[in-house]
Amino acid sequence: MADPSISNNQTILAFDFGLRRLGIAVGQSLTQTAQPLTTLICKNGTPDWHEIEKLQRQWQPNCFVIGLPLNADGSDSTATAAARKFAGHIEQRFSLPVYLFDERYSSVTAEELLKKLRQSGERRRQIRKEDIDKFAAAVILQSWFKEKEMH
Repeated sequence: MADPSISNNQTILAFDFGLRRLGIAVGQSLTQTAQPLTTLICKNGTPDWHEIEKLQRQWQPNCFVIGLPLNADGSDSTATAAARKFAGHIEQRFSLPVYLFDERYSSVTAEELLKKLRQSGERRRQIRKEDIDKFAAAVILQSWFKEKEMH
């Protein structure tokens, strides 16, 4: 995977990888902000490549950030190899840099954020797993921006 040095004004698509669902967010390196986009359902661990290609054409990202699912102790989880394989497919398909980023606790953080939005009245509907996944992708991208800023 590529070196995480990117220029100041790039669009990035981020993925919260899962074997059942794939949360997706988009962000801008200039503002270092991320917004949740959508969640795609995976069939037998395979994402909907047609939908990913549509998002790639729509957003024209300069690179991709993919959450790497690790255990709490940092060791590989049961989904780590599948996430690495997905990252390889993304890199091969789009010929763009792909950055793997530790996604530990991103779903927990996303769920807490959604609960706060509901409590404040900014969000009315029930929190669904699909919502958590796309917000987790935004959390992953925000965390990636923060780590790059510190280096």
